[in-house]
Amino acid sequence: MSALPPVTDAAVLVGTSTADDAAVYKVSEELALIQTLDFFTPIVDSPFEFGEISAANSISDVYAMGGRPVVAMNIVGFPRNNPGAPLSALGEILKGGASKAAEAGVSVVGGHSIDDNEPKYGMAVTGFVHPDKIWRNVGAVPSDALVLTKAIGTGIISTAMRAQKAGQDAVGPAIASMTRLNKDAAEAAATLDVHACTDVTGFGLLGHLREVLRSELNATVHVDAVPILPGTHALAEAGFVPGGSKRNLASLSDLVSAHTGVSTVEQEILCDAQTSGGLLFALPATQAEQLAQSCINKGLQASVIGEVSAGDGTIRLQR
Repeated sequence: MSALPPVTDAAVLVGTSTADDAAVYKVSEELALIQTLDFFTPIVDSPFEFGEISAANSISDVYAMGGRPVVAMNIVGFPRNNPGAPLSALGEILKGGASKAAEAGVSVVGGHSIDDNEPKYGMAVTGFVHPDKIWRNVGAVPSDALVLTKAIGTGIISTAMRAQKAGQDAVGPAIASMTRLNKDAAEAAATLDVHACTDVTGFGLLGHLREVLRSELNATVHVDAVPILPGTHALAEAGFVPGGSKRNLASLSDLVSAHTGVSTVEQEILCDAQTSGGLLFALPATQAEQLAQSCINKGLQASVIGEVSAGDGTIRLQR
């Protein structure tokens, strides 16, 4: 991101300065466009489910900005002459993506594909938001509470899945979580005083929380309140923590202060790189339980996981 030139167009309301989830461009006093793009390699065996997960992950960035996704274009890399990856599998990937887009009310209007040795799929998504109602990943204030709307652990479980060491008791809930849109969570928060929001993806929960805090705030995370997918602890203890999750934790070593009762494995889980993770909200403490309960009523594993205070970017982990 630092290699990009500074944005000088005043209509760009959200650009690259805060590593936010998507870009926002003001069209009028009543309308702004949200634009985002994401794609990755398969993390599950089922091509259809891979398409669903990738689409849900791509669309999530629009929800994280407080917007409504409306249109998308497919991004595809696929081997043209590989018997192990027939074109029928590509068809299933696209069907999965189209199915999840339809669930979100998004029209898939085309896309682009290239010949690639390793399959890749994702979407470029455009959404709408009112210029005065944008959620950004900065803006939290002291005394805010933190609400997380999905359980974490998909990176660890996906790593174990690739090694064929994850049982269905872990795989099923992980896939269900990754294919779940963040639409319900965004709608539950739409009438509340959201000060900051981001979706939890590759930097893990603590990495994305660090972006919310920047260098101006501290956060206390109550480890036992963080929802964790079934099987995550056991698989992490067995060594299925991906390299990216370990790098996330290492990058935060100077900023994370853990209570003596919080193990290294638990810290790795809190830094686990997620795919299609939930939304992380900072909002007034008086509204946090309302948001969490609204999400729970919609079938989400939401929880109030901590609070924000004045400080210098430190994250405290405690029971």
